Amino acid sequence: MLDVGFNTVHLLIVDAHPGAAPLPAASHKIELRLAEHVEPDGAISSSGVEILIEFVREAVEFAEDQGVQAMVGFATSAIREAPNGAMVLTQLRDAVGVDVTVLSGEDEARTTFLAVRRWFGWSSGDLLVVDIGGGSLEVASGPDEDPEVALSLPLGAGRLTRQFVSGDEVTDTELKAMRKHVRGELGAVAGRMTRRSQWRHTVATSKSFKQLARINGAPPTSEGPFVPRLLKREDVAGMAYRLAAMPTIERAQLPGVSFGRAPQLPAAAIVAEAVMDLFDMDVLEVCPWALREGLLLRYLDAMSPES
Repeated sequence: MLDVGFNTVHLLIVDAHPGAAPLPAASHKIELRLAEHVEPDGAISSSGVEILIEFVREAVEFAEDQGVQAMVGFATSAIREAPNGAMVLTQLRDAVGVDVTVLSGEDEARTTFLAVRRWFGWSSGDLLVVDIGGGSLEVASGPDEDPEVALSLPLGAGRLTRQFVSGDEVTDTELKAMRKHVRGELGAVAGRMTRRSQWRHTVATSKSFKQLARINGAPPTSEGPFVPRLLKREDVAGMAYRLAAMPTIERAQLPGVSFGRAPQLPAAAIVAEAVMDLFDMDVLEVCPWALREGLLLRYLDAMSPES
Protein backbone atom coordinates (compact mmCIF):
# COMPACT_ATOMS: atom_id res chain seq x y z
CA MET A 1 0.00 0.00 0.00
CA LEU A 2 1.58 3.25 -1.22
CA ASP A 3 0.11 6.34 0.45
CA VAL A 4 0.94 9.71 -1.16
CA GLY A 5 -0.29 12.13 1.48
CA PHE A 6 -0.06 15.78 2.46
CA ASN A 7 2.68 15.18 5.04
CA THR A 8 4.33 11.90 4.09
CA VAL A 9 4.72 9.36 1.35
CA HIS A 10 4.41 6.01 3.07
CA LEU A 11 4.80 2.44 1.83
CA LEU A 12 3.11 -0.02 4.17
CA ILE A 13 3.61 -3.72 3.48
CA VAL A 14 0.97 -6.00 4.93
CA ASP A 15 0.44 -9.71 5.22
CA ALA A 16 -3.20 -10.08 4.26
CA HIS A 17 -5.77 -12.27 2.56
CA PRO A 18 -9.58 -12.14 2.25
CA GLY A 19 -11.27 -12.63 5.60
CA ALA A 20 -8.18 -11.78 7.65
CA ALA A 21 -7.06 -8.60 9.35
CA PRO A 22 -4.39 -6.68 7.38
CA LEU A 23 -1.30 -7.07 9.57
CA PRO A 24 1.64 -4.66 9.01
CA ALA A 25 4.81 -6.51 8.02
CA ALA A 26 7.17 -3.66 7.04
CA SER A 27 7.14 0.07 6.46
CA HIS A 28 9.14 2.64 4.49
CA LYS A 29 8.31 6.35 4.46
CA ILE A 30 9.59 9.86 3.89
CA GLU A 31 8.28 13.18 5.26
CA LEU A 32 8.10 14.71 1.80
CA ARG A 33 5.48 17.36 2.71
CA LEU A 34 4.19 17.92 -0.80
CA ALA A 35 2.50 21.13 0.34
CA GLU A 36 5.94 22.68 0.75
CA HIS A 37 6.66 21.97 -2.95
CA VAL A 38 3.68 23.91 -4.25
CA GLU A 39 3.92 26.84 -6.67
CA PRO A 40 1.84 30.04 -6.19
CA ASP A 41 -0.80 28.66 -8.57
CA GLY A 42 -1.13 25.49 -6.49
CA ALA A 43 0.82 23.24 -8.86
CA ILE A 44 3.42 20.83 -7.49
CA SER A 45 6.91 22.05 -8.38
CA SER A 46 9.31 20.13 -10.58
CA SER A 47 11.57 19.57 -7.57
CA GLY A 48 8.64 18.08 -5.65
CA VAL A 49 7.84 15.76 -8.54
CA GLU A 50 11.46 14.63 -8.74
CA ILE A 51 11.61 13.87 -5.02
CA LEU A 52 8.31 11.99 -5.20
CA ILE A 53 9.44 9.88 -8.16
CA GLU A 54 12.75 9.06 -6.49
CA PHE A 55 11.08 7.96 -3.28
CA VAL A 56 8.50 5.82 -5.06
CA ARG A 57 11.33 4.20 -7.02
CA GLU A 58 13.02 3.38 -3.70
CA ALA A 59 9.71 2.11 -2.31
CA VAL A 60 9.19 -0.20 -5.28
CA GLU A 61 12.67 -1.67 -4.84
CA PHE A 62 12.04 -2.08 -1.11
CA ALA A 63 8.72 -3.82 -1.82
CA GLU A 64 10.34 -6.17 -4.34
CA ASP A 65 13.01 -7.08 -1.79
CA GLN A 66 10.23 -7.92 0.66
CA GLY A 67 8.50 -10.21 -1.85
CA VAL A 68 5.41 -8.04 -2.28
CA GLN A 69 2.90 -9.60 -4.70
CA ALA A 70 0.67 -6.57 -5.36
CA MET A 71 0.95 -2.82 -4.81
CA VAL A 72 -2.01 -0.49 -4.34
CA GLY A 73 -1.28 3.23 -4.56
CA PHE A 74 -3.49 6.15 -3.57
CA ALA A 75 -3.16 9.92 -3.14
CA THR A 76 -5.15 12.39 -1.07
CA SER A 77 -5.53 16.18 -0.87
CA ALA A 78 -2.01 17.27 -1.90
CA ILE A 79 -2.38 15.63 -5.35
CA ARG A 80 -6.15 16.00 -5.54
CA GLU A 81 -6.03 19.80 -5.31
CA ALA A 82 -2.95 20.43 -7.45
CA PRO A 83 -3.77 21.73 -10.97
CA ASN A 84 -1.05 19.45 -12.34
CA GLY A 85 -1.94 16.50 -10.12
CA ALA A 86 -2.97 14.26 -13.02
CA MET A 87 0.24 15.11 -14.89
CA VAL A 88 2.32 14.32 -11.79
CA LEU A 89 0.73 10.89 -11.51
CA THR A 90 1.29 10.27 -15.23
CA GLN A 91 4.98 11.14 -14.82
CA LEU A 92 5.12 8.83 -11.81
CA ARG A 93 3.56 5.95 -13.75
CA ASP A 94 5.86 6.48 -16.74
CA ALA A 95 8.99 6.70 -14.57
CA VAL A 96 8.31 3.93 -12.05
CA GLY A 97 5.40 1.91 -13.39
CA VAL A 98 3.13 2.53 -10.40
CA ASP A 99 -0.51 3.58 -10.80
CA VAL A 100 -1.80 5.85 -8.04
CA THR A 101 -5.53 6.49 -7.58
CA VAL A 102 -6.65 9.91 -6.35
CA LEU A 103 -9.29 9.69 -3.64
CA SER A 104 -11.97 12.32 -3.21
CA GLY A 105 -12.48 13.77 0.25
CA GLU A 106 -15.73 11.85 0.59
CA ASP A 107 -13.91 8.64 -0.42
CA GLU A 108 -11.44 9.27 2.39
CA ALA A 109 -14.21 9.75 4.93
CA ARG A 110 -16.15 6.67 3.83
CA THR A 111 -13.11 4.42 3.64
CA THR A 112 -11.81 5.51 7.04
CA PHE A 113 -15.27 4.89 8.48
CA LEU A 114 -15.22 1.34 7.07
CA ALA A 115 -11.88 0.66 8.80
CA VAL A 116 -13.24 1.88 12.13
CA ARG A 117 -16.43 -0.14 11.74
CA ARG A 118 -14.45 -3.31 11.07
CA TRP A 119 -12.17 -2.60 14.04
CA PHE A 120 -15.01 -2.06 16.52
CA GLY A 121 -17.48 -4.52 15.00
CA TRP A 122 -21.23 -4.46 14.58
CA SER A 123 -21.92 -4.43 18.31
CA SER A 124 -20.50 -0.91 18.47
CA GLY A 125 -23.71 0.53 16.97
CA ASP A 126 -23.81 4.11 15.72
CA LEU A 127 -20.34 5.55 15.16
CA LEU A 128 -19.03 9.06 14.69
CA VAL A 129 -15.53 9.05 13.18
CA VAL A 130 -13.18 12.03 12.82
CA ASP A 131 -9.76 12.09 11.17
CA ILE A 132 -7.35 15.05 11.05
CA GLY A 133 -5.07 14.72 8.06
CA GLY A 134 -2.41 17.07 6.76
CA GLY A 135 -4.71 18.68 4.23
CA SER A 136 -8.24 17.88 5.33
CA LEU A 137 -10.53 16.84 8.16
CA GLU A 138 -12.81 13.88 7.50
CA VAL A 139 -16.02 13.30 9.46
CA ALA A 140 -18.43 10.41 9.01
CA SER A 141 -21.27 8.85 10.98
CA GLY A 142 -23.83 6.07 10.79
CA PRO A 143 -24.88 2.61 11.99
CA ASP A 144 -23.64 0.57 8.99
CA GLU A 145 -20.38 -0.07 7.11
CA ASP A 146 -21.18 2.75 4.70
CA PRO A 147 -21.79 5.98 6.65
CA GLU A 148 -25.00 7.97 6.38
CA VAL A 149 -23.01 11.20 6.34
CA ALA A 150 -19.43 11.56 5.06
CA LEU A 151 -17.77 14.97 4.87
CA SER A 152 -14.33 16.31 4.05
CA LEU A 153 -13.36 19.83 5.09
CA PRO A 154 -10.16 21.79 4.27
CA LEU A 155 -9.11 21.78 7.92
CA GLY A 156 -5.99 19.60 7.94
CA ALA A 157 -3.28 20.47 10.46
CA GLY A 158 -0.64 21.07 7.78
CA ARG A 159 -2.93 23.22 5.64
CA LEU A 160 -4.00 25.40 8.60
CA THR A 161 -0.40 25.86 9.72
CA ARG A 162 0.64 27.03 6.25
CA GLN A 163 -2.46 29.22 5.93
CA PHE A 164 -2.28 31.04 9.27
CA VAL A 165 1.28 30.80 10.62
CA SER A 166 3.73 33.23 9.03
CA GLY A 167 6.90 32.52 11.04
CA ASP A 168 8.71 29.67 12.70
CA GLU A 169 6.41 29.81 15.72
CA VAL A 170 2.67 30.47 15.95
CA THR A 171 1.47 33.62 17.74
CA ASP A 172 -1.66 34.10 19.86
CA THR A 173 -3.12 36.32 17.16
CA GLU A 174 -2.58 33.63 14.54
CA LEU A 175 -4.10 30.97 16.80
CA LYS A 176 -7.18 33.11 17.42
CA ALA A 177 -7.67 33.65 13.69
CA MET A 178 -7.21 29.93 13.05
CA ARG A 179 -9.67 29.03 15.83
CA LYS A 180 -12.32 31.41 14.42
CA HIS A 181 -11.89 29.97 10.93
CA VAL A 182 -12.07 26.33 12.07
CA ARG A 183 -15.16 26.85 14.18
CA GLY A 184 -16.87 28.72 11.37
CA GLU A 185 -16.22 25.86 8.92
CA LEU A 186 -17.33 23.20 11.40
CA GLY A 187 -20.34 25.17 12.60
CA ALA A 188 -21.68 25.23 9.04
CA VAL A 189 -21.89 21.42 8.95
CA ALA A 190 -22.40 20.49 12.61
CA GLY A 191 -26.17 20.20 12.16
CA ARG A 192 -25.71 17.46 9.55
CA MET A 193 -23.76 15.36 12.04
CA THR A 194 -26.17 15.64 14.98
CA ARG A 195 -29.36 14.24 13.51
CA ARG A 196 -28.96 11.19 15.73
CA SER A 197 -29.29 12.07 19.40
CA GLN A 198 -26.49 9.84 20.57
CA TRP A 199 -23.61 7.85 19.10
CA ARG A 200 -22.52 4.64 20.77
CA HIS A 201 -18.88 5.45 20.06
CA THR A 202 -17.12 8.65 19.06
CA VAL A 203 -13.85 7.69 17.44
CA ALA A 204 -10.67 9.47 16.30
CA THR A 205 -8.12 8.20 13.82
CA SER A 206 -4.94 9.69 12.31
CA LYS A 207 -1.47 10.55 13.54
CA SER A 208 -2.60 13.94 14.85
CA PHE A 209 -5.16 12.49 17.23
CA LYS A 210 -2.76 9.75 18.31
CA GLN A 211 -0.13 12.33 19.19
CA LEU A 212 -2.60 14.53 21.10
CA ALA A 213 -3.77 11.50 23.06
CA ARG A 214 -0.21 10.34 23.76
CA ILE A 215 0.76 13.78 25.08
CA ASN A 216 -2.18 13.52 27.47
CA GLY A 217 -1.10 10.16 28.86
CA ALA A 218 -2.39 7.54 26.40
CA PRO A 219 -0.26 4.36 26.26
CA PRO A 220 2.64 4.36 23.78
CA THR A 221 2.54 2.45 20.50
CA SER A 222 4.90 -0.13 22.00
CA GLU A 223 2.04 -1.45 24.14
CA GLY A 224 0.25 -2.68 21.03
CA PRO A 225 -2.95 -1.79 19.15
CA PHE A 226 -5.44 -3.39 21.55
CA VAL A 227 -4.74 -1.12 24.54
CA PRO A 228 -7.54 1.48 24.92
CA ARG A 229 -6.44 5.03 24.11
CA LEU A 230 -8.68 7.99 24.88
CA LEU A 231 -8.66 11.73 24.28
CA LYS A 232 -10.96 13.73 26.57
CA ARG A 233 -12.49 17.12 25.90
CA GLU A 234 -10.87 18.47 29.05
CA ASP A 235 -7.48 17.36 27.67
CA VAL A 236 -7.73 19.52 24.55
CA ALA A 237 -9.31 22.58 26.17
CA GLY A 238 -6.74 25.33 25.70
CA MET A 239 -4.14 22.78 24.58
CA ALA A 240 -3.32 24.68 21.39
CA TYR A 241 -2.17 27.70 23.37
CA ARG A 242 -0.08 25.58 25.71
CA LEU A 243 1.59 23.90 22.73
CA ALA A 244 2.14 27.20 20.93
CA ALA A 245 3.91 28.57 24.00
CA MET A 246 6.60 25.91 23.50
CA PRO A 247 9.32 26.26 20.87
CA THR A 248 8.96 23.68 18.12
CA ILE A 249 12.05 21.84 19.36
CA GLU A 250 10.39 21.35 22.76
CA ARG A 251 7.16 20.12 21.18
CA ALA A 252 9.19 17.54 19.26
CA GLN A 253 10.39 16.14 22.59
CA LEU A 254 6.86 15.46 23.85
CA PRO A 255 5.82 11.79 24.03
CA GLY A 256 4.97 10.35 20.61
CA VAL A 257 5.74 13.54 18.66
CA SER A 258 8.12 13.66 15.69
CA PHE A 259 10.09 16.76 14.76
CA GLY A 260 8.42 16.86 11.36
CA ARG A 261 4.92 17.07 12.82
CA ALA A 262 5.71 19.26 15.83
CA PRO A 263 4.97 22.55 13.97
CA GLN A 264 1.44 21.32 13.17
CA LEU A 265 0.46 20.29 16.69
CA PRO A 266 -1.18 23.60 17.72
CA ALA A 267 -3.38 23.48 14.60
CA ALA A 268 -4.28 19.85 15.31
CA ALA A 269 -5.27 20.81 18.85
CA ILE A 270 -7.40 23.70 17.54
CA VAL A 271 -9.31 21.30 15.27
CA ALA A 272 -9.66 18.58 17.92
CA GLU A 273 -11.06 21.01 20.48
CA ALA A 274 -13.49 22.52 17.95
CA VAL A 275 -14.73 19.09 16.84
CA MET A 276 -15.35 17.95 20.41
CA ASP A 277 -17.07 21.21 21.37
CA LEU A 278 -19.31 21.64 18.32
CA PHE A 279 -20.29 17.96 18.10
CA ASP A 280 -20.63 17.80 21.91
CA MET A 281 -18.23 14.90 22.51
CA ASP A 282 -16.72 14.35 25.95
CA VAL A 283 -14.30 11.65 24.83
CA LEU A 284 -12.80 10.22 21.65
CA GLU A 285 -11.62 6.63 21.41
CA VAL A 286 -8.46 6.45 19.31
CA CYS A 287 -8.68 3.70 16.68
CA PRO A 288 -5.45 2.20 15.28
CA TRP A 289 -7.08 1.58 11.88
CA ALA A 290 -7.72 4.42 9.46
CA LEU A 291 -7.66 5.19 5.72
CA ARG A 292 -4.88 2.79 4.69
CA GLU A 293 -6.52 -0.13 6.46
CA GLY A 294 -9.89 0.79 4.97
CA LEU A 295 -8.43 0.73 1.45
CA LEU A 296 -6.78 -2.62 2.12
CA LEU A 297 -10.07 -4.01 3.39
CA ARG A 298 -11.88 -2.84 0.27
CA TYR A 299 -9.14 -4.36 -1.88
CA LEU A 300 -9.39 -7.68 -0.05
CA ASP A 301 -13.21 -7.62 -0.19
CA ALA A 302 -13.00 -7.31 -3.97
CA MET A 303 -10.71 -10.34 -4.35
CA SER A 304 -12.26 -13.60 -5.40
CA PRO A 305 -11.65 -16.66 -3.18
CA GLU A 306 -9.37 -18.07 -5.88
CA SER A 307 -7.18 -14.90 -6.07
